Amino acid sequence: LLGCTPEKLTKAFTHRTIEARGDFVTSPLTFDQCTYARDALSKAVYERLFTWLVTKLNDSLRSDFQGKRTLMGILDIYGFEIFEKNSFEQFCINYCNEKLQQLFIELTLKSEQEEYRKEGIEWQHVDYFNNKVICDLIEERHKGMIAIMDEECLRPGDANDFSLLAKMDENLSSHNHYLSHKIANNVTRKSLTRDEFRLLHYAGEVTYKVHGFLDKNNDLLFRDLREAMTQSSKKILQTVFPAGELLRKKRPDTAATQFKSSLAQLMDILMSKEPSYIRCIKPNDFKKSGVFDLEIVGHQVKYLGLMENLRVRRAGFAYRRKYDTFLDRYKSLCPQTWPHYQGPADKGVELLMKHLGYHEDDYQLGKTKIFIRHAQTLFAIEDAFQVRKNELVSKIKAIWLGRRQRKAYLHMRKQVIFVQKYARKFLAAREYKKRRWASGVIRGFVIGFMNRNQDASAANAKFLQFVRYQFLTRLAKSLPNIILRHDQQWPGAPKSCSEANRILCKVHRRLVVRKYVRGLDPERKRQLEMKYLAHELFKGKKCTYEGTVKNYFKDYRPEDVKARVASIENNIRNSGERLLYCTSVTKYDRHGYKPRERILTLSNGALYLHDAKDLKQKHKIPLTDLTGLTITNMGDGLLVLRIPPELKQQKGDLIVNCPHVIEAVAKIIDAASQNKSLLNIVPPGEIQHGMNGGKKQGIIEVKKSDTELMEITKRKGHLIVMTSC
Repeated sequence: LLGCTPEKLTKAFTHRTIEARGDFVTSPLTFDQCTYARDALSKAVYERLFTWLVTKLNDSLRSDFQGKRTLMGILDIYGFEIFEKNSFEQFCINYCNEKLQQLFIELTLKSEQEEYRKEGIEWQHVDYFNNKVICDLIEERHKGMIAIMDEECLRPGDANDFSLLAKMDENLSSHNHYLSHKIANNVTRKSLTRDEFRLLHYAGEVTYKVHGFLDKNNDLLFRDLREAMTQSSKKILQTVFPAGELLRKKRPDTAATQFKSSLAQLMDILMSKEPSYIRCIKPNDFKKSGVFDLEIVGHQVKYLGLMENLRVRRAGFAYRRKYDTFLDRYKSLCPQTWPHYQGPADKGVELLMKHLGYHEDDYQLGKTKIFIRHAQTLFAIEDAFQVRKNELVSKIKAIWLGRRQRKAYLHMRKQVIFVQKYARKFLAAREYKKRRWASGVIRGFVIGFMNRNQDASAANAKFLQFVRYQFLTRLAKSLPNIILRHDQQWPGAPKSCSEANRILCKVHRRLVVRKYVRGLDPERKRQLEMKYLAHELFKGKKCTYEGTVKNYFKDYRPEDVKARVASIENNIRNSGERLLYCTSVTKYDRHGYKPRERILTLSNGALYLHDAKDLKQKHKIPLTDLTGLTITNMGDGLLVLRIPPELKQQKGDLIVNCPHVIEAVAKIIDAASQNKSLLNIVPPGEIQHGMNGGKKQGIIEVKKSDTELMEITKRKGHLIVMTSC
């Protein structure tokens, strides 16, 4: 753990080497001395490692900023320790608290009242206990308790704790705050044993056991232990135990002296700062919530000096400032002191406060300072100063801006007069050059225009370049963003750009088409494919086609039929087919032409007709058996499904009236591998259909009507279709 060999460490613990005039004398240690050496090494390692760690942390957190720094530090002190048995540790802690209390007195009670006295302010003195006498008892040079302990530790002979107590009794017996069994009276002596002494701290009486004072105060880290640590293999131990330490001849300071020096440094730091105190009152000695011991709390309030501090604060003044500083800041609030007051500063401050309307109870005038009692008074003065400052700034700004503008105007007027005589000459010369250049440009433009249809030459090169630029600029602004229809024209071009215009037209059309095609989703693409198929089938052949171009083809008509045909779709799927289209139609009997409501269903393998009420299948026509589709070129929805005569189970062709005949036919043709030869579009007249397996022929008469309504009737055994377009 320590990086030393067992032999070296054992020797360092059991022997002590003393250097005397260049000679080294080694002597063995007793068991108690070995124990003290072990404890001393443990404390030294702990103390030096802790110091090394704190130094490293401070170095890593230190800022490189070189300017003025603002520091806020926190010093956490637990307070006095008064136990049943108090030893050297409690002595040091209570000594530290005495010094902090002395600092508190110096910075608050004493300095505050001393300032009032020097300034001649009417003041009723507040008595307080100054614990400087206790601090002197402990730390006074050559006479204090620390000096006596150090002397006892360093003197030759058999020094022990009782000899220390005897020496303190001899030197401190006349001190009012020191008491021991030897010097106490008969009554007090009963509460002290012969190995105890008592100090009357500002927080109360504390009785200390003298046992261990010298041992804990002595530095028992012998030379052998230091030498063993300097030869350690651990780099950190080599750092905290430098080899140069062995060369020092001076005896190391005792623990009390080191503590006194550290405390003095702390006091110097605190004296240079502006400390704020947070006093913590302990409600009881048992660390219990809800228990408030009045005796304990009252004792703490008393020894912390809180009542004295409160009386000083309540009777004192919240703000004080030297006359010249106060007058220099607030002199603008009084007309008699603004802008410059020639008299003494204290008289000026008095005039200022009277002008502001404050009573003498609100402030007092000292020899060099003004004292303001309440913070509200100062805040009111500061608020008035802020308002006045804005008024002064506005006034100064207006005067300064006016002067600056006046100066700028005079300077500008002088410059204008100076420049004006050269400006006319310069403008005239520039106008002449501009006109000369313009005439050359116009001349070249006219010559180029006259030779615009000739081959490129020096005479028309610039004109043709200008024409091309104008053409491309105009074309870029008027490019169509859609595919041109037949009624739209590509922008024209001059003769010199005609060939380029044709090439650009083709390139742009390809670009627009490519962009449009790449942007199509599968559903939109399918719609366009079906629309294109309908275009090939019906364009110029059926009069109602133009009205259906804008409408999308749907897979279910009407929309509510989709929910009704779920069972039909399941049956088709079970047969290995896929439902493609479904619509409501009216089917006419071959004999008598009685209308019956049916649902036409198209799959990728067959055409079905189902009863519209109970969805019972009435007809199934495989697409491979379908020989033709006959429709008229008028506005009716008549559709004749041609079936081969040899299919006797079908009993002839099927006659249906389909509201969306163009959509239905396009779907059927697409499902039948786009066999366009199946479709037969006929003009008005007679349409024959097969009956009884082709043995008989029925007649459908299609007549043109003057009205736009379509009517299907029966007459003379024929089916009459009245339609218009």
